[in-house]
Amino acid sequence: MVTRNFGVRGWGSAATAGLAFAAGALAALAAQQLRYEERRLRAERSDSRQAMLTEQQRMQFYLLSKAMDDPDLASVYSTVQVESPTQRRQYLFAHAMYTNALLAYRVGVVNWEELHGHLRVICRNDLFRDYWHAHHEHRASLEDASQEARVGRMVDGLIHDLDEADTDEWWVVGEPPSEEE
Repeated sequence: MVTRNFGVRGWGSAATAGLAFAAGALAALAAQQLRYEERRLRAERSDSRQAMLTEQQRMQFYLLSKAMDDPDLASVYSTVQVESPTQRRQYLFAHAMYTNALLAYRVGVVNWEELHGHLRVICRNDLFRDYWHAHHEHRASLEDASQEARVGRMVDGLIHDLDEADTDEWWVVGEPPSEEE
């Protein structure tokens, strides 16, 4: 009888240990599955945000194109005072170039340093600079910590650095500010 009782108790301990191990493994598997699901949902939200930004950019480009083609619509789209319909179209095009670079950064096509390089090229253009200065008040309403405000400060810095540079090698002028600024 003692042997039988010992055998039953031995199996009971082994079964308990096995069940505890299985329960632990199932809990770990459930936690891993939850982390996977959270990552999947974050990736879907990110993809969805990028898709929405891209669609918004398409709509903006469509409206800009219509405004560039029709002076009556251009005066609705752009509220800054200009000297001519040609200058308004130039400002609209400068706006399209800037927002295209901004979108490329937002959706991850270019990184912060690459954005700095693209904007440095754009900032060399006097017409872009005129557009940028004319729209200063529009940018003043941006939330200071927003991506667009940070990129705007980068453009301001680039224009300043290009104006102050004592070299003809414009492509080396200015360092990108910290991405968190």
